[in-house]
Amino acid sequence: MSDSYFNPEDLKKFKDITEFQEEYGNKFFDWYGTVMQEGALTAREKSLIALAVAHAIHCPYCVDAYTSTCLQKGADEEQMMEAVHVAAAIKSGATLVNSVQMMNQIKKKLM
Repeated sequence: MSDSYFNPEDLKKFKDITEFQEEYGNKFFDWYGTVMQEGALTAREKSLIALAVAHAIHCPYCVDAYTSTCLQKGADEEQMMEAVHVAAAIKSGATLVNSVQMMNQIKKKLM
């Protein structure tokens, strides 16, 4: 039995998501492949975005995958860490901006 839900070896099984629902799995992989192709953004830029999102959503599989992908696409450690900081700043800002709702409620109830 594993000590953790996260098993790095499971990342290799990602392709198997079609096993129980082939149609949807294949549609996902088609869409994903198209999204990650060069377009208005380079593949390197898309990989940096993916790495930042992976950190923001706390997906260890994605962090592993996109750390490798970013390096393969030519990103360096400073760019990768900067992308993670951008994600952290946005996530923090999103948390804080919701405090306005709390502040509105406090003002209604106490003022």
